[in-house]
Amino acid sequence: MAEDKPITVEEVRSAQDSLKNGINFHEKKNFKESIEEFKKAAAVHPFDSKHIDQLGTKLKAGSYKLQQESIAYMGCAAVHLNKLIHGLDESRKQEVPVDESLMNVFKDWQ
Repeated sequence: MAEDKPITVEEVRSAQDSLKNGINFHEKKNFKESIEEFKKAAAVHPFDSKHIDQLGTKLKAGSYKLQQESIAYMGCAAVHLNKLIHGLDESRKQEVPVDESLMNVFKDWQ
């Protein structure tokens, strides 16, 4: 698990890029691609290395549609990115230009 190492600006940028790519794929109804991008975002500096696999197992057991699976992984990736951003030192947060629309959503979570 990566929780022993400090979160880096590069990790936050990588997770944010994957989340945004996943959202773009999801909007184009490319759900398999969106799921892969969301998984990639959630795998950056993981707080629980088994979480993605556990979510996948639960989704498969529930026999959800691909679009619903994509939404579940999107939520997972968004929560993960929010946690990464809040894990940065205050001085380092300024180094990450977090997408404004994402920040607006995250403000509502606090």
